[in-house]
Amino acid sequence: MLVGILKVELYIPGIASLKEKRFVLKSLKTRIRNRFNVSVAEIDFMDKWQRSCIGIAVVSNDRRFLDEILSKVLNVIFYENRVEVIDQITEIY
Repeated sequence: MLVGILKVELYIPGIASLKEKRFVLKSLKTRIRNRFNVSVAEIDFMDKWQRSCIGIAVVSNDRRFLDEILSKVLNVIFYENRVEVIDQITEIY
């Protein structure tokens, strides 16, 4: 069994409250969950308005599948026009 983890640090410009931030992140997390059947959660910067860090996890027995899914998830995040990717880390265990 292999576990793939993607940690993505985000900047969310133009946000003036935690409520607006939650709205943007909830939309992004739901779209990722529904499209790729992975686990998604906000893991850091919960009290910052314009910053966030989300973690994505997927389990499989095929390393190529993990790489492919995490790459596709990252592309969805990169193409989301409401957020900017500051940093990203991919790990496979």
